[in-house]
Amino acid sequence: MGNIEIIGLHGLPEFDTSHDLPKLIYESALSSAEGIKPGDVIVVTQKVVSKVEGMVRDLLDVTPTSEALELADKLRKDPRLVQMILEQSSEIVRTDFDRGVLITESIHGFICANAGIDSSNIEGDTKIALLPRDSNASAKKILENLKNLSDTNSIGVIISDTFGRPWRDGHVNFAIGCAGMSPYIDYKDTVDAVGKILKVTTIAVADELAAASELVTGKSLNIPVVLIRGCEFKPESLNGESLLRPKENDLFR
Repeated sequence: MGNIEIIGLHGLPEFDTSHDLPKLIYESALSSAEGIKPGDVIVVTQKVVSKVEGMVRDLLDVTPTSEALELADKLRKDPRLVQMILEQSSEIVRTDFDRGVLITESIHGFICANAGIDSSNIEGDTKIALLPRDSNASAKKILENLKNLSDTNSIGVIISDTFGRPWRDGHVNFAIGCAGMSPYIDYKDTVDAVGKILKVTTIAVADELAAASELVTGKSLNIPVVLIRGCEFKPESLNGESLLRPKENDLFR
């Protein structure tokens, strides 16, 4: 691995359930990146996946429960939004009523603000986007279609979303779904540059590529899909691998 290219795919529409996402990605890759080549990784922002999969909701259709009303009053949030957050969460992890912050574990297992629910880049003041039901399955579906369209087997697909981080300010793109590639590169038992054997060095390459993709997608550039060329990754494990740390190994909850 020497140089890595991060190529934004242009000409994509404002997505909804009528669009064929893999086909449009493939066509955009032809014009933006000379097609999809072996070793390429396609990073797709969560928002377009949610739009295509019909995971957009209108708060006008939501009736908050008494629990949501009580919590919304303390957080100074729309109780209909709080209701959707509770429905999309398995556990409330932290609350900060002074700042109106609600951190939950989503039903998917992600620790994030508001169960990952977001209204940015969604038309209408009352529309919100939920996370895909199963981001790994979404990535797998996109992958299989892109492999058929491009006649290329050795490619990876990542679904990305923007989360905050403990201990550090600012937000970073993370991988919430992955297919065709292991989300890790494991350097355990390899030798470093000075001859020392590495004991525990597992790199979350899917997160690194998701973060790098944001340099091209931004939040207002209307580039929701990125092709990364020249990166190192390992084939997907037959057993599947998750970037989520098991709760019993989490020392901070």
